[in-house]
Amino acid sequence: MYWLLRFARIVKSYEVEKIEQYVIDFVRNLRNQHDLRQEDIANILDVKPSFIGNVESASHPAKYNLKHINKLADHFGLSPQDFLPKKPL
Repeated sequence: MYWLLRFARIVKSYEVEKIEQYVIDFVRNLRNQHDLRQEDIANILDVKPSFIGNVESASHPAKYNLKHINKLADHFGLSPQDFLPKKPL
């Protein structure tokens, strides 16, 4: 029983906030528009390819941070603001 309660807390901690999901979806769409693989995004960000898969997986706590957003914005000629919604979610 204890294990089940502990597991439930772990699963709950992996819930993705709406703002995080917005950024994840934006990067995924950008990646698809440019016919890039997760590995290509990983190279841009200087991270392991598995990190991108983990970010795009709803069951993993990995998320993009401001450093990642800034690197992607620079690579694609965008503003970091472009990765965020116009209004709060």
